[in-house]
Amino acid sequence: MNKPILVVMAAGMGSRYGGLKQIDPIGPCGEAILDYSIYDAIEAGFDTVVFVIKEAIKDIFMETVVKRLSSAPIEIRVAFQEVNNIPSKYTVPEERTKPWGTGHAVLSAKEAIGNSPFAVINSDDYYGKSAYKLIYSYLEDQRDHEKYNYCMVGYELSKTVTENGYVSRGICGIRGERYLETIVERTRIEKIKDGIHFTIDDGNSWISLPDETIVSMNLWGFTPSLIEEAELRFSSFLEQALLTNPLKAEFFLPTTVSELLKESKATVKVLTSTEKWYGVTYAEDKHTVKAFITSMIEEGHYPYSLWGKEN
Repeated sequence: MNKPILVVMAAGMGSRYGGLKQIDPIGPCGEAILDYSIYDAIEAGFDTVVFVIKEAIKDIFMETVVKRLSSAPIEIRVAFQEVNNIPSKYTVPEERTKPWGTGHAVLSAKEAIGNSPFAVINSDDYYGKSAYKLIYSYLEDQRDHEKYNYCMVGYELSKTVTENGYVSRGICGIRGERYLETIVERTRIEKIKDGIHFTIDDGNSWISLPDETIVSMNLWGFTPSLIEEAELRFSSFLEQALLTNPLKAEFFLPTTVSELLKESKATVKVLTSTEKWYGVTYAEDKHTVKAFITSMIEEGHYPYSLWGKEN
């Protein structure tokens, strides 16, 4: 069995953040959040990473992130997620500029992933060291049998929200011995003075969520079967999306997982992290993340310069 590969989704443009947060410096030597993710992944056992980016940011991504990682003990592959990378029988609306979501990102990396099991992360999320150890250990020994055997790392909701606005999270229903039963995308979750709430009607009404609710942060572990299933479902998604919401519809990775669960074709083991998530959904989040990284360096969890040189 091939060793697990890490897939980093880095094609998003960060509309709420206001810039290319994939490459925005967080560490003292120019490191971005994804540098720390790669460092943690290497420690866990990963030796290959696939970056999924847009062609438009290729030059700056190669000159910053890939250049910094040139001394890291990991093979680097790059895949491109483009809005026109869809089956030829479909036509992309001229006004559509954004790619088709996280499921599309994985499909865009199909050739780079090959026949290996793989973990998927967001480029702008800090997941914590234990998360990579959990997911690598699971994928290293996992194969599909009667059902597809997938996994995800779940987080307590209270450890994944920001003080600076709303976030999107996959709300997880868990059964039995920590297996995922349902996952529902909530695209507007906010921390309000009396707790954490979500809205589905632009803030006209709010529904509370317990702090300990387990949520997905798009840290998934898959066998290669996921790619074949996503390909089949992407065409069905496009049929509907091009009719109803051609400019903004997204093919979410959790949607494919949810459908496979409903069809009893897959199981998803929930590997729960007790660590706090850090991310830069908004520009105001950057100060918090930088302060956290500084504290981790001072406590000896990371070297001052991750890759042995200043940038």
